[in-house]
This record gives sequence, C-alpha cells and structure tokens, in this order.
Amino acid sequence: MSELDLSEERWTSLHGGYRVPYDPRLALQRLERGDASAWDELWNELHHQGDIGEASFAAVPGLVRIHERRSVADWQTYAIIATIELARDDARNPAMPADLRESYDAAWRRLVDIGLRELTSANDAALIDSIIGVIAIARGQRALGRIAADFTEDERRAMLDGEWPP
Repeated sequence: MSELDLSEERWTSLHGGYRVPYDPRLALQRLERGDASAWDELWNELHHQGDIGEASFAAVPGLVRIHERRSVADWQTYAIIATIELARDDARNPAMPADLRESYDAAWRRLVDIGLRELTSANDAALIDSIIGVIAIARGQRALGRIAADFTEDERRAMLDGEWPP
C-alpha cells in the first residue's frame, strides 16, 4: 500500500471537510503515538456535516496503517473511514484524486481483512457496528453499511418497529 509520502509538500494544499486547506499529518502522528485526542481533530477536520475533501482520502491509508500497527481494535478507525467513503455518494464532495485511488483502495481492502479478523473477538457494540459497516460497504451494500455504522441497535430496532424517526 503506497500512501502519500508524509514529506510531500502537497499535504499542505489538500482540503478537509470544511473545504479549507487541512494537513492531517500532525494529527496522524499524534494518533500513531497513542494520543487518542487526535481523533477529535480528525473527526472534525476530515468530515464536516457530510462534507469531505482530498485530505480525507489521503488520510485513509495512514489511518489503516496506524490501526494495524497499534494492534488495538478501535471502532473509530472503521467509523471514520466508513463515513468518508459514504460521503463520496454526495455530488457536492470532490471526486477521488486519481493519484490517491490506488492507495485508498488498497487501504480499504486491508481494513476489510483486519475487520474480519477483529470481528471474531469483538465485544464492544460500537466496534462491531463499525466493522460490519465497513464490510458491508466494501461488498457493495452501502445502505446496510450506513445503517450499521450510523445507527445504534436501539435506533435500528425503532426503524424495524416503525417508530422511526422518533
């Protein structure tokens, strides 16, 4: 998986969810060092009210690499990557830059493999929901992936019982 080189100047010109330049390298480095507060920044900057940018795509391979190296099943990795991927359905968002496609797709394949492995021992509802969401999206079941990743079990039950929206 060939991700965007962290030393490339291009990072400074990528846009995030606010449609302004956002360079996620420092947040990714903090996350890699185990600083969980980096998640707040990544969630806020890579996705904003359905909007994503090129920085969102560029961050995905790094997020998968960090997740794999940490060997800690973290629901946030699956959830943010599912959120970024599902936001691609919105025509307001930019298309995937051609030079990021290969590393983005490879990261997705790797995340599905990791998710299948981590699902076997997952006990946390948020982790299970997020992994199932990623797997569903990767297999072309985008609506199922959205329901799994974006809604809690109680919300899904309410949908099935005809009590949605609340």
